[in-house]
Amino acid sequence: MPTALIQGASRGIGLQFCQVLVNRGTTVIACCRNPGSAESLQVLKEEHPSLVSIVPLDVTSETAIEAGAQHVQQAHTAQLDLVINCSGILSPTGRGETSLKEVSFKNLEETFAVNTFGPLLMGRYFSPLLQSGTGRVGQQHPDPRHAHTGVLVNMSARVGSISDNGLGGWYSYRMSKAALNMATKNLSIELGRGRKKVICVALHPGTVDTDLSRPYHKNVPKGKLFTKEQSVSYLLSVIDNLSMDDTGKYLAFDGSSIPF
Repeated sequence: MPTALIQGASRGIGLQFCQVLVNRGTTVIACCRNPGSAESLQVLKEEHPSLVSIVPLDVTSETAIEAGAQHVQQAHTAQLDLVINCSGILSPTGRGETSLKEVSFKNLEETFAVNTFGPLLMGRYFSPLLQSGTGRVGQQHPDPRHAHTGVLVNMSARVGSISDNGLGGWYSYRMSKAALNMATKNLSIELGRGRKKVICVALHPGTVDTDLSRPYHKNVPKGKLFTKEQSVSYLLSVIDNLSMDDTGKYLAFDGSSIPF
């Protein structure tokens, strides 16, 4: 039975990942900043007590991330097959900047902490557990030189593409996601060495009906706004079919490559 850890599991697509993976029989370790207020997550744990555990983890705190990794290893499992970093913010104001006049050091710093620094440090502290995984998530290559032990997914966004940026704006969000893509590429190189290889990818979930995107729904073309259920279904289809040939890639929900 594979084991997955979801960071940012209390709502949005993080919560949806937990629900779908549990229904597939996957053991899920759900991480969020305030488990006591994560009512839907608590209900999921009550419904599936043998499959769901909840671990407090503030992705903006290195101390909390390190403690979370130690707790997972000691109290739950010494190996993980899948880690998905889902937490993300447009900016602390809840809206992307439309001009330079709205850019501030404080907002940039907070956005990068959630969208970039946290996921990278998740890679640092949880990669040893992924390197001890079974490789049961994703396709295993018959040639052991191309085998993998786990999968690390960073939830990115198409607006993090530098070459695809034709509109500008959203400085902190675009920059933090572009930096996350670079971090993912770096992780894929380091964790792709040796016998215990980990697939590392950045995924774009599409425009999803969540709190993050809600202020901009009126600008989304008809048929392009996904429910959480649709997005996670597409993303899991991509994740299920990953191989070491895909590590380091920046992929959309339909599996197509996005230019960095």
